[in-house]
Amino acid sequence: MPGPADGQEVTDQTERIAGMWTGAWAILVIVGLIIWGLTIWSAIAYRRRKHDKGFPVQLRYHVPLELMFTLVPVVMVLTFFYFTQQTTAEVEMHEPDPDITVNVVAKQWSWDINYVNENVHEPAGVQSFATGEPGAAESLPELWLPVGQSVEFRLDSRDVVHSFWVVDFLYKKDMMPGHTTSFQVTPTREGVYDGKCAELCGEYHSDMLFNLVVVSPEEYEAHIQELRDQGYEGQLGVDLNRNEEEWSMRERSDDAGPRYTTETSTEETTK
Repeated sequence: MPGPADGQEVTDQTERIAGMWTGAWAILVIVGLIIWGLTIWSAIAYRRRKHDKGFPVQLRYHVPLELMFTLVPVVMVLTFFYFTQQTTAEVEMHEPDPDITVNVVAKQWSWDINYVNENVHEPAGVQSFATGEPGAAESLPELWLPVGQSVEFRLDSRDVVHSFWVVDFLYKKDMMPGHTTSFQVTPTREGVYDGKCAELCGEYHSDMLFNLVVVSPEEYEAHIQELRDQGYEGQLGVDLNRNEEEWSMRERSDDAGPRYTTETSTEETTK
């Protein structure tokens, strides 16, 4: 599994996601060993002997065995569905008034990063033409976050379908033209984490990289002030599309709602 060697959780969701993933694989390994064991045992125990003649006794049906073959997979699928839905609901939950809101705009083949609350943005992202070369990571777009504060990512695309993926977050989210997607997370460990597009988006998809930098709140505020001093105020929106159309894609967006919140989850439960 991706993540730091010291075992400290990178976000408030990584333990939950990793637990579901490893638990599912542990169960599948056990089931696989049972199936392979029974298969090999059956092949050996019921193999044709040297003096056997004709065919063994044929059964038209075996109700208990057929019920087991039907019910066991159904129970397994329903169990996986229950725990997957439970984990997904927690991961997709949106709490009101997050501490930080970041709007990430994907484009072939880089990223524009806006800090919505502070009304500043990172320098416009430029495609990495040195992927795989020493020192290439230093020139990638950066997204700064304060440790221990809740963050809402609002994700847009200017051209084709992309996918926002911070590897150590164990989570990715698709980005579609004309539709804003979102998720919330709280970084819990300072460090620099690799980010990339996880959706094949064209010829230079592999160059669509970025760094996510988690720092102390004081360092984050200093970085925001530095951007403001350098004149990076305002937002780099989806209307700055490569086709230079007169219309704004934001006007055709259906936004990120309705979101999965504690209120909506309560309403669904009472229905």
